[in-house]
Amino acid sequence: MRPLVHLVPVLLFAAIATAFGFSLTSDPRRMPSALIDRPLPGIALQGLAIADGGKGLHSVDIAGRVALLNVFASWCAGCQREHPTLMRLARDDAVKIFGVGWKDKPGEGQRWLDKNGNPYFAAGDDRDGRLAIDLGVTGVPETFVIDRGGRIRYRHAGPITEDVWRDVLGPLVAALRKDR
Repeated sequence: MRPLVHLVPVLLFAAIATAFGFSLTSDPRRMPSALIDRPLPGIALQGLAIADGGKGLHSVDIAGRVALLNVFASWCAGCQREHPTLMRLARDDAVKIFGVGWKDKPGEGQRWLDKNGNPYFAAGDDRDGRLAIDLGVTGVPETFVIDRGGRIRYRHAGPITEDVWRDVLGPLVAALRKDR
């Protein structure tokens, strides 16, 4: 019985190392969303600025159109990386983009947009993260493709680059626009 006692730490270490190894190979961008083909959760967010008087973001803003719902934050490096692509999409009117500022300090999201440009048709402040929880957001940036019926059709975790738009999101948006 005594020799088996010495194996316990080795077996425990092997189990932990195996679990850690599996976690390193999982890609959070490949995680499916439980909300695919389900209705977008209700949205009622205030504007991004502390006292901007802006309308914020509401479900009715998105209703009836193919759109992107982009969850971003001023402190997010990936959001900075995707911002030029979002600005181009907005400038080209490729798709309406709606923004959700996630867990920013009051006014920071609006200051960031004022400095870098605003690609959003409308944007709201999800400072407490409640909408992000309802959407199943795991981090920023995350973008959801919404169809005309208000259903989530796709979830993209990570920055939207020109390649992601060209190869994945753009063709999906075009196909959804053809669907009546």
